[in-house]
Amino acid sequence: MYRQALRTSNLEERISILDAIIKEEPNHYDAIFQRGIAKNDLGDFRGAIVDYSRIIIEKPEADTYFNRGNSKYSLQDLPGAKQDYAKAYMLDDDFIDALYSLACVKLDMGEFENAITDFTKILKEAPNFARVYILRGHAYSALENHKNAMADYNAAIYLEPSVDSYFSRATFFMDIKYYLEAKRDLSVVIRADRNNAYSYFYRGAANLFIGKFENALTDFTKVLEFDATDFDAYLGLAMCHFRLNNFDLAKSNFEKANNIISPNAPINSIEVYKNTYWHKNQYFYFNNNVNALMKLE
Repeated sequence: MYRQALRTSNLEERISILDAIIKEEPNHYDAIFQRGIAKNDLGDFRGAIVDYSRIIIEKPEADTYFNRGNSKYSLQDLPGAKQDYAKAYMLDDDFIDALYSLACVKLDMGEFENAITDFTKILKEAPNFARVYILRGHAYSALENHKNAMADYNAAIYLEPSVDSYFSRATFFMDIKYYLEAKRDLSVVIRADRNNAYSYFYRGAANLFIGKFENALTDFTKVLEFDATDFDAYLGLAMCHFRLNNFDLAKSNFEKANNIISPNAPINSIEVYKNTYWHKNQYFYFNNNVNALMKLE
């Protein structure tokens, strides 16, 4: 029955067979473990946690802690996931996947220095792991250690010149206001992936900030082909048209953005835009432009 359960690709059928096994043999830990995996894959993360916890009481092994950590992470229980990943790595210090997941959850929790320590341990064992350089770069960037962040993003591109590597360095360049450099990296991404809407948006923003308004219009318009309700793109278009003295088009795009952001109430404060890219990342530039756009109303 156990072999039959593992052979089937139907997860619900697998769980049903494993249920029957566990009913007959309550301490069949392999069956409980596999049922936990199947539940997790079906999105029943709490059910998976129950199964893994049942095993851990009797057999506290690294794999079980790791899998329980994954289920907790899926439920956004970051402290719980962190605890389980740490336990898995403590039980098996060759378990690099556990250390990687531990570092990632620390990064998510804002424990940037601890995440850097763990990513550095991984790179000692796997020095060509490009993704780890990217993630350590994110941690350095969050700490405003721009020199080390740049070194890590460059290393990732050297090891793996992928869309992910170039896009990560591009967003870093945007954060530190190196807009020409960001534009170059984003253009590399777009040449490789014509359907990367985020890259068009960021390149549009870079073009806006360096005064290439016509190019910015093209990029923001492209973004709207992917999502016609992207209020950030409409705000970008409004600012570009305003800079080009196309005041009617500036007003039109500004109204489109406002109708999406606040469809049932008039906008009387810039705080209404708090969930936009512009408010979060380019507040002073955006504030000046919003005040000018509001005068067009």
